[in-house]
Amino acid sequence: MPTSAAMRSPNFFAGGAVDRRADLRRDSDWLSEQLGQAGTRILPVWRSRSLMIMSDQPAAVMLASHEVETLLDPTRVAFLGLVEERAHFSLDLSHLEEEEVLAAFSSHGEFIDLRNTGGLLDPTEGNLLAYARGLAYWHERHRFCAVCGHPAESKDAGHIRRCTNPDCKAPHFPRTDPAVIMLVSDAADERCLLGQAPRFIPGMYSTLAGFVEPGESLEEAVAREVLEESGVPVTNVRYHSSQPWPFPASIMLGFYATATATEITLDKDELADAVWKTREELRNSPEDDSFRLPRGISIARRLIDDWIATG
Repeated sequence: MPTSAAMRSPNFFAGGAVDRRADLRRDSDWLSEQLGQAGTRILPVWRSRSLMIMSDQPAAVMLASHEVETLLDPTRVAFLGLVEERAHFSLDLSHLEEEEVLAAFSSHGEFIDLRNTGGLLDPTEGNLLAYARGLAYWHERHRFCAVCGHPAESKDAGHIRRCTNPDCKAPHFPRTDPAVIMLVSDAADERCLLGQAPRFIPGMYSTLAGFVEPGESLEEAVAREVLEESGVPVTNVRYHSSQPWPFPASIMLGFYATATATEITLDKDELADAVWKTREELRNSPEDDSFRLPRGISIARRLIDDWIATG
């Protein structure tokens, strides 16, 4: 079964050896002490980009506290957890102009979009960078209370924003949007359904996907999204695996499903095209502007590759 293949290894950006230690997030004395420790590591994030050293084997840049001492604004620091008993923090530098960032960090590395390098990183590094990016994105877009509109401030080592209005004090927690992503096969399990969204690069086809709506189960979301986008009804929805996807703020929940009919009726607002493909056609994909599969770091590609491997 495809589901068993998902147990062999985690998807990219998951499976890192990070102990999040939520119990330490309110221990201000311990946090302050760790920020002064030589062994503590700081992961800078600038406008959703991560600091890395680019080479044949890209690596995350994790700085010692003293290397960013003048930039350690407590409102922009978040505790990520422990790796091998060493504290790791993210530092959001998005308020700095590009010239300031280049002057401060060009000797350490480059700020790179994690999507371009994630598949080449050590799993724990990839997990930490995705975690740091997700928190930074949330903080940047939730500076004000959604209840009363007053400014909200970072609390619990960057894992809560609390309204500063004394009559409100509403807490706000990091947001992750659940999205289902599914590979649909025909009743004979000989072909799978792939779609091309208008925003995709030329030739790219991928599994269908969509966000879960309020009051909806994951299985219901799978069936609804496939029917809405392609007109294909499905049954036998079964879970495969999940992937954190902070681009900008999602968790991708992967599924397989079986079509009960194969005629395609496109929603042109969602898909520019949709096709049925055999395993052999996918194995021989030209990977050019005529047809290409999704990037290797994505759970979409994992769903496709695991399906191919079963036949």
